[in-house]
Amino acid sequence: MAGSNTAVQQKKGGIGKFFREVKAELKKVVWPTQKELINYTIIVLITTIVISALIGGVDAIFARLFQMLMHVVG
Repeated sequence: MAGSNTAVQQKKGGIGKFFREVKAELKKVVWPTQKELINYTIIVLITTIVISALIGGVDAIFARLFQMLMHVVG
């Protein structure tokens, strides 16, 4: 039974070790400056709008083609 007690102790220490390692890794991260963050945010918003417009345009074209097909067939 002593072996199982050791496993429990290692597991408890493992969680603490995990969070200490996470904290150490987060200190190594190079965080973006405010200017970089604003630029990246603008790029993401513009890209999202452009892709949404493209998908909406293609959807509208296919919807129109389907309506024309249904008019001819039905």
